[in-house]
Amino acid sequence: MTRAALALVTLLAAAAGPVLAAQPVTLKADTVDADGMVTLGDLFDGAGQAGAVRVAARPGQTVSLDARIVQAMAWRAGLEWANAEGVKRILVRGPAGAGPGAGAGPVAARGNVEVLTYARSLAAGEVVQAEDLVWAKMAAAPADAPADAEQVIGLAARRPLRAGAAVGARDVAAPQVVKAGDLITVAYEDGGISLSLQAKALGGGAAGEAIAVQNTVSKKTLQAVVAGPGQALVGPAADQFKAARSTRYALR
Repeated sequence: MTRAALALVTLLAAAAGPVLAAQPVTLKADTVDADGMVTLGDLFDGAGQAGAVRVAARPGQTVSLDARIVQAMAWRAGLEWANAEGVKRILVRGPAGAGPGAGAGPVAARGNVEVLTYARSLAAGEVVQAEDLVWAKMAAAPADAPADAEQVIGLAARRPLRAGAAVGARDVAAPQVVKAGDLITVAYEDGGISLSLQAKALGGGAAGEAIAVQNTVSKKTLQAVVAGPGQALVGPAADQFKAARSTRYALR
């Protein structure tokens, strides 16, 4: 390689470095949002131009954000938050003295509002990731529009979803972990007694949902609660698992 070519390569590498490297940022000690739309600038010191990127709406006086989701959104915007403290949730509050609903304008149903939209098209059954969502201005929001990306991340598309379309709660559901025809293990646990049998799933379901299964030996059909991939429960353990799942999603 000639000296001129080597100098050109060195120059290009030096120029590319700052573009490709993520900008280190630190979480603010007091995260305050003034207008009802939480941005990276509200959360981090040193966010620069990426500070305008929207993270979530604040429909009330406070909103609690999943730190892992915030970290992923920051990375996508070119920021690196190491989270050395191991923060799990970030509480963002409105301005001091503001009422419970202050600053909630951006999530109004009509007008030039901020709405969560799909950053790319999703196929039916595909699981929504943090990078699949982006805030955008639209003339109106669906009646079931989520105020926080966390409400739909990790759920699966019920049908094909188009890039740029507004997100609605009815678009998604818990992902199916058992499909019709799968051979699964059905377990019964109660008072130290543990039994299991092999069964064929007669329908598909997500964790916490009840499905019909058929005992592969006796051919009898029974109802079981899906506990995970290839697993289902019957008896008291099934009721407890189903109740725990319902509570979890009610708190989202």
